[in-house]
Formats: sequence, structure tokens, C-alpha cells
Amino acid sequence: MTIANTPSATTAATAGDTEGVQIAAITAGRSRRLPGWFLILWRNGKCRIGLLLLAAFVLVALCAPVIAPFAPRTDTFALSEGPTAAHWLGTTARGEDVFSQLVHGARTSLIVGVVAGTLSTLIAVAVGLTAGYLQGVVDEVLSFFINLGLVVPVLPLMITLAAYAPVKGLGLIIIVITITGWAFGARVKRAQIVTLRTRDYVTAAKFAGDSTARIIVYEIAPNMISLIVVDFMGSALGAIGAEAGLAFLGLGDPSTTSWGTMLNQASMGGAMTTGQWAWLIAPGLVLALLVTSFSLINFGVDALSNPHLRED
Repeated sequence: MTIANTPSATTAATAGDTEGVQIAAITAGRSRRLPGWFLILWRNGKCRIGLLLLAAFVLVALCAPVIAPFAPRTDTFALSEGPTAAHWLGTTARGEDVFSQLVHGARTSLIVGVVAGTLSTLIAVAVGLTAGYLQGVVDEVLSFFINLGLVVPVLPLMITLAAYAPVKGLGLIIIVITITGWAFGARVKRAQIVTLRTRDYVTAAKFAGDSTARIIVYEIAPNMISLIVVDFMGSALGAIGAEAGLAFLGLGDPSTTSWGTMLNQASMGGAMTTGQWAWLIAPGLVLALLVTSFSLINFGVDALSNPHLRED
């Protein structure tokens, strides 16, 4: 008996094809509603994992007062207690809840990363694009400051600024990281704009009478978006690591709850000797995960500028 030619089989096949077309149309409609750059990022497997990780950290930072069972500085609990049902990661040597500090520390790291990364990127873009496009005396002066920023030892400068500044606080840490973190990005952008300033569309804009600022902002900068985004990711990564390093060395604001201050307090409080591994490992682990998320997102950002790296 031949079943494929019966009316019921034909109807089922037609219905299946119609359903497949409808699903494809719905998928295409959703894709059209999403920005093209986001689709490129999302289709990259590594970048997708990084985006989900970063989204989780952002959600934790935004909802920290709701997620954390206690205030980060509440010190009314038993001292140096191990993990329990009431305190999932134990308590510190001062009687503070480690899990609550871990949750609130995500907010500090993200604020430092975003603010310091943005400021460093803006300075690098302004200095690098101006030096590369104008050249001449302006280029020589700006290149001198770029080279000065590159040859000055960053870590000793950061430690000196943070140690001897009259005012402590998160704002100081952001300023210190911004001052020491813009030079490399400016150098890269200057080299890139030197190759772009002779392109036909730039020449056409000059003949059209566009000002220098307009040419840099509207003609050249859009063609360097992927490079600028990569620079921002690197600057944010460096800022997060620098804040944690300075806080671990005891140069941060002791009144600010961050993963770096947690590591410092765990070291000073003898977490190793008392067997409080959760207090010592947890901040380092989440810090590594946050850095990993930024690194994975970079794979997708590279795909924006290089079509050969894109995944279907």
C-alpha cells in the first residue's frame, strides 16, 4: 500500500511545510527587530557565554540590596564562623557576613570598570584621533605625552598616587586608574587614523568644506567603532583588576566593600590559618569570572570588524 499519495498524507506534509515557513518567518521577524551588531555578538558561542555571565553580574549588582541577606558592614554575628545555613560563606574576623559582602562587591567592581574604562577610552580616542589626523606640531606634542604615559611604570605610579593622596575613596581609585590607563589606547588609535586619513571619503569631506572636528567625529570615528569597543573592554578589565589590586594592598577605601578589600581583610584576618577557605576563595573566584566574561565578549567584538571570524 502506498501511503505518501493519500490525501491525508499530502495534507499533513502541506501542514508541516506551512508550519516550518511560519516558524522561519517568526524567526526572521525577530532577527529584523534586533540590531545587526547584537546578532553578530550573540551568534558567537564564546561571546554569548560572556554576555550571559556579564548580565548575571549586572543583575546581581543592581539587585544587591535584595539578594544580600544582610548589610555588608553589619558585624553583629559570631567571629570567624564557617559556612552555615544562616551564613552561606561564613563570617569574617569582624563578624560580617561574607556572602553579603560578595554580593555588594559586584557593584563596586562594575562601577569602577565602567566609569574608569569609559574615561580612559574617551581620553585615548580624543588624544589618538587628534594626533593622528592633524600631525605636525600637534602630533609631536601629543605623541610626547603618549610616549611619556607608556614609559612611566604604571604600578609604582598607581601605588604612589593612591598612597599619598590626601583624600581616599572610590573616586580617587577611578581617577588614578584613568590617569595611568589611557596612553596605550591612544597610541593604537593614532596609528589607525594615520591609515584612514588618506581615504577617499575623508578627502571628499575635506573638499566639501567639513571642519576637522566633523571629519574626525562623523567620517573617521565610525570606522573605528570595533577598535574603540575593544579598547573600552581592555580598559574596563584593567580598571577592575587595578581596583582589586590596590584594595588588596590596603590602598583602597576601607569603608568601601569590594572584592579587593575582601581579599585584603581575608589575608589580614588569617583566613588561611583558620580554615575559612570560602572567605578567601569566593572573591577571587568571582573576580576571575568577571574578567573572563569581558575576555569572552572580546571574541564577538573581533567578529564585528572581521567577517571571517563570524559564526552562522
